[in-house]
Amino acid sequence: MNSTLIKKTFFIILLTSYYTSILAQSKNVLWYKQPAEFFEESLVLGNGKMGATVFGGVNSDKIYLNDITLWSGEPVNTNMNPEAYKNIPAIREALQNENYKLAEELNKKVQGKNSESYAPLGTLEINNSEKGKAVNYRRELDILNAVSKVSYEMAGIKYTREYFVSAPDQIMIIKLTADQKGALNFDVNLKSLLKSNVEVRNNILVMTGSAPIHENAGYNVLPKYLALKDRGTRFTGLVQIKKTDGKITSSRETLTLKDATEAIIYVSVATSFNGFDKNPASEGLDDIAIAAQNLNKAFEKPFDKIKESHIADYQKFFNRVDLNLGKTTAPDLSTDERLLRYADGKEDKNLEILYFNYGRYLLISSSRTLGVPANLQGLWNPHLSPPWSSNYTMNINLEENYWLAENTNLSEMHKSLLSFIKNLSVTGKVTAKTFYGVDKGWAAAHNSDIWAMTNPVGQFGKEDPMWACWPMAGAWLSTHIWEHYIFTQDETYLKKEGYPLMKGAAEFCLGWLVTDKKGNLITSPSTSPENQYKLEDGFVGATFYGGTADLAMIRECLHKTIKASKVLNTDAAFRVKLETALSKLHPYQIGKKGNLQEWYFDWDDQDPKHRHQSQLFGLFPGDHITPLKTPDLAEASKKTLEIKGDETTGWSKGWRINLWARLWDGNRAYKMFRELLRYVDPDGKKTEKPRRGGGTYPNLFDAHPPFQIDGNFGGAAAVAEMLVQSDENEIRLLPALPDAWAEGSVKGICARGGFEIEMNWNDKIVQQITISSKIGGKTTLIFGDKKQEIVLKKGEKKEINF
Repeated sequence: MNSTLIKKTFFIILLTSYYTSILAQSKNVLWYKQPAEFFEESLVLGNGKMGATVFGGVNSDKIYLNDITLWSGEPVNTNMNPEAYKNIPAIREALQNENYKLAEELNKKVQGKNSESYAPLGTLEINNSEKGKAVNYRRELDILNAVSKVSYEMAGIKYTREYFVSAPDQIMIIKLTADQKGALNFDVNLKSLLKSNVEVRNNILVMTGSAPIHENAGYNVLPKYLALKDRGTRFTGLVQIKKTDGKITSSRETLTLKDATEAIIYVSVATSFNGFDKNPASEGLDDIAIAAQNLNKAFEKPFDKIKESHIADYQKFFNRVDLNLGKTTAPDLSTDERLLRYADGKEDKNLEILYFNYGRYLLISSSRTLGVPANLQGLWNPHLSPPWSSNYTMNINLEENYWLAENTNLSEMHKSLLSFIKNLSVTGKVTAKTFYGVDKGWAAAHNSDIWAMTNPVGQFGKEDPMWACWPMAGAWLSTHIWEHYIFTQDETYLKKEGYPLMKGAAEFCLGWLVTDKKGNLITSPSTSPENQYKLEDGFVGATFYGGTADLAMIRECLHKTIKASKVLNTDAAFRVKLETALSKLHPYQIGKKGNLQEWYFDWDDQDPKHRHQSQLFGLFPGDHITPLKTPDLAEASKKTLEIKGDETTGWSKGWRINLWARLWDGNRAYKMFRELLRYVDPDGKKTEKPRRGGGTYPNLFDAHPPFQIDGNFGGAAAVAEMLVQSDENEIRLLPALPDAWAEGSVKGICARGGFEIEMNWNDKIVQQITISSKIGGKTTLIFGDKKQEIVLKKGEKKEINF
């Protein structure tokens, strides 16, 4: 073989290796060799209001449609149990007498209705006339562009479909093509699980209906749906086809296209929801007019223009962050195969990046509607009776949805939650008075819904206090307001909206605290989210006093409210009250096992490996427990996690990864991150050796199980937490970097104080950092034992070498 041929051969080998590497680095593409059979295999699209779940079938393709504002119910009756608060003194007396059984029963009297339910809008079906076996099938979701595609060949003809949901045009687009003229032949129809009517008007498929008025009878029980005339939220779905050739015909409920080569399907949806305090029937928006207006405007635009503006709008958020974790030897496999390979312990750094990127994709896609944050399923719900009503579960799950908003540079998505908190403060003022007897401030409880329900749930005494009776959501949620400020430095927001909400949450805390026998401030009654204690006499209960989780959240709430008042130079007298209360709170206790006590006394847990770890709130998402400032409490937190173990549900695993990151144990955090990406079979799929438990479904959805989106968001947030941690004064680089990520780079991670970080590292050592400031300020960069103080002007960027 001559030298020229050798060089050419070597070049070809290098080129092949390069492109194989590029293919293997599918950190922005989910793809599959077959259509989805189950929801947990489907690919999801969304513009923050409209959601689409694409199955990509060959002979028949179904697409679930959602609108984030389509819920059962109507504005909540805040005065539903006006004398509930009168039971509080009796509960406190029972607890003071250590009569926990009586307190448990009395606590049931401080309950209200359960939340309303997030509803599915409908299903779009595309039924192809051509039947046969498809070959060369590929289904994908490109999260770099927020576009899904399906392609296959049948009888020598190549068919393609392209799907996306545009935020600028508030429309879903499906483009269908065939590579042979006149080979497209299909029907389109709409249907809904809700009360609805479908008909064709002027070659437009029209579905109108309404969500029910009902009260969920209980979780995981089919709710009693009650549809009433002139009540409930109306909805509209419109479908129109634009053709380049062929012929469109219709029947009463179906659109048909024959002998076409290319076609575009436009899907527009809207609801009458007009705010949490507006009756959606009598005061609702004109959903038919809104859907028609969006459809007509989009229909007049060229496909390329709609797609271009969709991608540009999406990428202005998604492209802010870029993560690289070094070289990978993982082969180019479909996403489900990658997950299975990864579950066997194989390396796939770009799958880890894909999971991180996918979390950011899901937040952009599900959280762009003010006052209506991402729910338990984000935006994508196919069920008439979804698990846990697909509501806002505020003792962890809603908050976990937004842990990645600020640090992964998606602050705009946080506004859906922040505006929802404002709604909660309105109903929460009544709840504070009527359920808890507190005249100042506002409170919120375990569950909520689009109507900003704040009462404790439990169906007026029918449910267990272990989950139904918990009033600390306002304290927890108020910390999100401070997080938004400290990352953005938006003092105008803090003054006009944020601080009044924080103050209201803090006022409730002050009114809810009582003095214990030692003279310390505690909560009474108290519960620790969804967990139970076990006494020596065998009694198992949830109601007690002085819960560690309550006090941790109150500490954070009061501390952050004090800081906000100082920033704004306001409320000095109120600030003194907060500082006084903060100094008198019952202190943390370390138990006989070296753990951070969850209960006031050193009681045993009914379930030692319980999925909740609310007593560790001060470590994360709070920040008053740290390895440096409070080493004993940090060590007790570590012991608590060790006792609980690593095997838990998806969202809980997401939380624990963040906790281990805050303990600066990167390898333990990474171990659990890998477990979070453990392959889980779709719900309902029967296999000889089923893979169940917490983990990740084939479409990368979090398996609680069933599907809950919080684990996706918590897991993505944890990746950022492993790379950068910060407070108002310091930015710590690579605080929990695992050995597996010894080299890499990241761009666009945000830090408290209004800073943005770009850095690369090798052998776990930071090589170079670029730090920029949004409004100017100073901070201290820390890597290991190295520190460097940085002062930046507004918009300034500086390169730093350690």
